[in-house]
Amino acid sequence: MGWGIIARNRTTLLLVAAAIGAWAVTVDRMRGMDAGPGTDLGGLGFYAGIWVTMTAAMMLPTTFPLLAMFRRITGARPDAGALATRVVAGFLAVWLAFGIAAHLVDAGIRWAAAGSGWFVAHGAFVGAAVLAGAGLFQWSALKYRCLDECRTPFGFVASRWHGVSPAREALRIGIDHGIFCVGCCWALMLTMFVVGIGSVGWMLALAALMAAEKNLPFGRHLRTPVGLALLAGSAAIVLANL
Repeated sequence: MGWGIIARNRTTLLLVAAAIGAWAVTVDRMRGMDAGPGTDLGGLGFYAGIWVTMTAAMMLPTTFPLLAMFRRITGARPDAGALATRVVAGFLAVWLAFGIAAHLVDAGIRWAAAGSGWFVAHGAFVGAAVLAGAGLFQWSALKYRCLDECRTPFGFVASRWHGVSPAREALRIGIDHGIFCVGCCWALMLTMFVVGIGSVGWMLALAALMAAEKNLPFGRHLRTPVGLALLAGSAAIVLANL
């Protein structure tokens, strides 16, 4: 029992250290980047590296309850650490896939804007639409279906962990959790493309918000104030550019 507690505490410390390290790397790599709207995302390779470290910094802390539950269930196994690593890898792989898709959409919008006078004159309205969409998504059934999965770590892990094929099951837990995490957080993450993906302050605010929504008892009560704030931001952009 004592060794199990030590192992779990060590895993928690490693996860905290990984999140802090990811924040440090992200802040360092974003130093000097334009933090405003329309930030140049650079080439796909550079962006992918930034995105992985950014999502590790922002989203890894939101997975602590699930990873703690997974370690509690698998802690007696000699390969428990390696299995937890596979969970994290699966989780980040899903967020990387989402980030690449977002980059491609952003590149498509920039390409269209370059050849369109309307985009040049009304580019701010695209950002307003993103904020409005994120605000409306706060009340969507899909968001709360995904949040319900994220808020029940024991049931989530127990339904997928049988110990028959440990490596595959651990990876599947990470991938499935990543899918549900993207499902409830994707709209908020897209607001990074409006305020500037290099904005560390906005990253911190979003990370705190998403962690609270997923893991804290009052998280479900944030839908209305956050949704209204995003809609107000969208309206402010529209009014400022009429």
